[in-house]
Amino acid sequence: MDTLTQAALGAAIGGTVLGRRLGRKAVLLGAALGTLPDLDVVIDYGDAVANVTRHRGFSHSLFVLTGLAALLAWLAARFAPARDISLRRWAAFFGLCLLTHPLLDALTTYGTQLWWPLDVRPTAWPIVFIIDPLYTLPLLVGIGVAMATGNGRRGPAWGLALSCAYLLFALGAKGLVEQRLTPVLAERGLTEAPRLVQPTPFNTLLWRATIVEDGRYHEALIGLFDGEHRPALETYSRGADLAPVAMADPRGRRLDWFAGPFLRYEVQTRDGRETLVATDLRLGFPGFHPFRFGLAHRQGETWQPLTRTIQLPTPAGNRRAALARLGERILSAEAVLCTSHFVPRDWLLIAPGQC
Repeated sequence: MDTLTQAALGAAIGGTVLGRRLGRKAVLLGAALGTLPDLDVVIDYGDAVANVTRHRGFSHSLFVLTGLAALLAWLAARFAPARDISLRRWAAFFGLCLLTHPLLDALTTYGTQLWWPLDVRPTAWPIVFIIDPLYTLPLLVGIGVAMATGNGRRGPAWGLALSCAYLLFALGAKGLVEQRLTPVLAERGLTEAPRLVQPTPFNTLLWRATIVEDGRYHEALIGLFDGEHRPALETYSRGADLAPVAMADPRGRRLDWFAGPFLRYEVQTRDGRETLVATDLRLGFPGFHPFRFGLAHRQGETWQPLTRTIQLPTPAGNRRAALARLGERILSAEAVLCTSHFVPRDWLLIAPGQC
């Protein structure tokens, strides 16, 4: 999640656990702890692929954060001026403020490396977008009440309860969307195909489904207010024939480890040279994927890996207009908007009739 949300979550937890004893200090300290794991963004790992795939690594590990919380709890119990706070209470304070950060990140599309240093893919159960005002706002209101009144517990506790209720709503919404999607996939023989179902930007009412099938992938937009309208799958080329070129380099294999099958490969001409570009299909939405990487240049009949991989800018386009159309689609009783409305036509292989 974004930094503001993580700080707000830490502040709300801090106030809920120790607000009665520490007042505003518990809220402020909780906010600082809530943002602490994201300080790894200042580390340069050497190239664009490494910087993206190693973020949310060691600093988000449950093993590392549990050890840090135990150390901080022991230090606070021994040296903090508030001598009436038990070691158990300090442990709950530091543990919850720190551990909820990666757990919340795990509820977004990219997930997080909860089990670092074990070499497993990031854990992700996407039910919220990386920025969701409806999740963050109750936390901020609760914190504001605490800072204004000096009652460090009541406002944060209510804000935390409402935000948790919103996550339960998001979980139920995803279950409904997947229930509508399942028969469509069964008809197409895609029941066992890798799939990703996630909310579209800033809401949990309109969801995007991405299903990978060998050298192509399918996209669909599914809203909670679609009624009996069946999800319509659009089919795109994934450029899988270029995957061996990317996989020949360690950076390409690292990207595959990070994104799994949700990668699209294409050749683009940049600065007069043909460049192999890998696009992570998970974050954003078709036509506006922020994570695109240049991996290699073509030299004659061969490909040469770049000395340092580069992150390419998001494709040009009117994002505000695209988001406005997505907003209109949320309350639509008919599927009047499809993902192909945002992408170059040469991406599309098959579009349903209503698109």
